[in-house]
Amino acid sequence: MSGTRSLVETTITQLVGSSGHDVRDLLAAEEPLEIQLAYGPADARQVKSISVTMRTPGYDFELAAGFLMTEGVVRDADDIDRVWYATPYADSVSEARQDSALAYQPLNNIVRVELAAGVEVSLANLQRNFYTTSSCGVCGKASLLALQTVCPPRVGNRFRIAASVLYGLPDKLREAQSVFDKTGGIHGAGLFDAAGELHLVREDVGRHNAVDKLLGFEFLADRTPLRDRLLLLSGRASFELMQKALMAGIPAVAAVGAPSSLAVQVARQFDITLVGFLRGHHLNVYHGAERILGVQEEQESR
Repeated sequence: MSGTRSLVETTITQLVGSSGHDVRDLLAAEEPLEIQLAYGPADARQVKSISVTMRTPGYDFELAAGFLMTEGVVRDADDIDRVWYATPYADSVSEARQDSALAYQPLNNIVRVELAAGVEVSLANLQRNFYTTSSCGVCGKASLLALQTVCPPRVGNRFRIAASVLYGLPDKLREAQSVFDKTGGIHGAGLFDAAGELHLVREDVGRHNAVDKLLGFEFLADRTPLRDRLLLLSGRASFELMQKALMAGIPAVAAVGAPSSLAVQVARQFDITLVGFLRGHHLNVYHGAERILGVQEEQESR
């Protein structure tokens, strides 16, 4: 196999009926990314590995920043001094006794986020890390209560969007997914305004990573909370993704697929407009139907 960081080229055998032949194919790359956090006083810095995720390489700094923001570790872009790639053997690459396992480790698969010296870190939250794991053993009610303790202050949801605009969003997202065009196997997430303009799109083999890359970009640009944006997901809407939208201040989430029961609970408890099964000229509104313009008029005309 060979390829760029986000795409891998390989040779496969393709069958058409009873005839087979070798062809070249492109795959969405998948590699592990370790996120490290450097924190503490300037004269006593500590480094802690806080997450390892399987992702499509690209926009790794945004992914790390988005993860930290949606986990409640950082609140402001100024909390982060710098983000950089940290290779485990950079200082000893010339040593003869270098560990053979490290010798074959791909470059740029470890990202270190350096926090400002005055930023306090909750080690309990990092060790518990229950927000992004579906196998943590806590119940849905506990997860919702946990979100209440870490989410930023909420304001009234004033985001309105026309149903006719919503219907056109999946096609716009799909047209902007360059890696999907080449592989057919990757998740997409996009940020839209109320007029249906696509402001940003990110792709990844992990749906949560695609959202972290998206929100991390906006966070580092100091544009959060995103109170005038809708988050569109190419797949389903889960608790994890609704949590990320909540932490970024997003007022509306739409998904091409189905929402989970806990995702709907998050939408209703925190007043986030939630749309699912957004396909063609069909959608389901699970919360916030009064903010989808044109719905009432269409009902009255029938």
